[in-house]
Amino acid sequence: MNRVSAFESYHPIVLFVFFASCIFFTMFLMHPVYLAISLFSSILLLSNLIGLRDMFKTVLYTLPIFLLIAISNPIFSHKGVTPLFYVNYNPITLESIFYGLAMATMIVSVMFWFRCYNLVMTSDKFICLFGNFIPTLALIISIALRLIPKLKNQIKEISNSQKTLGMYIDNGNIFERIKSGFRILSILITWALENGIDTADSMKARGYGFGRRSSFSIFRFDKRDSIVLATIILLILINIVGIAYEYSSFLYYPHIEDIDFSIVAISLNLSYLFLMVFPTIIEIKEDLKWQSLTSEI
Repeated sequence: MNRVSAFESYHPIVLFVFFASCIFFTMFLMHPVYLAISLFSSILLLSNLIGLRDMFKTVLYTLPIFLLIAISNPIFSHKGVTPLFYVNYNPITLESIFYGLAMATMIVSVMFWFRCYNLVMTSDKFICLFGNFIPTLALIISIALRLIPKLKNQIKEISNSQKTLGMYIDNGNIFERIKSGFRILSILITWALENGIDTADSMKARGYGFGRRSSFSIFRFDKRDSIVLATIILLILINIVGIAYEYSSFLYYPHIEDIDFSIVAISLNLSYLFLMVFPTIIEIKEDLKWQSLTSEI
């Protein structure tokens, strides 16, 4: 079960800027220190959102993807000046192994960040953020993002209903299982089409597409949001300066570059860490505040 965190209570613009910066930096900064910080921070935030038990399951699900990417790179890429051993006369180099690990870390981190984004940036927050600028596109994206979890829940309901009739998708031979799967798929498609018609009729009855669109939002941008947004933007600008001066760049080929441990590099790493764990800092602050208030009762 997902738990409500203190970070989710902030204005959607604050949440969107944070996740956009985290995903962007994770995708384009291949420095091992930055990748390790991003992976650690995404796991920390996702654990806070879904709980340690579900986080452990998520890590187990993504572990095969991580290993597949990490192993496939040295098998297919033989660049690098440090061969460790040979497979069918093809060198497996130290540089390709490290680059494969970096690519796997980057992809898994992006997956975790997008999972956090989907949990925090709900459809109403997305509509609040972009409804006045691109109302049609915002509505389409919101419906599309909402459709996937609805389909998953509907598949569970259909499967449970089929089981009450004695039709188990995991029993019988392969042909019986395929037949049961197609039956569930047919019911799901029928439900999706009927649901789409109902949604279209409801939107038409509410006057969608006629006249200027009005909107209602429960989100208000206050002083707390402005302070947090200004802090996030400041950290983003600091890291952009580090990118401009190539403190966040790292070479894996033809040989692995040494990690810079200068004061400037460490300061930039700390600013990147502070940006990535910002929601966790907010959560710790709120927990301490709550404990302080309860102790005074």
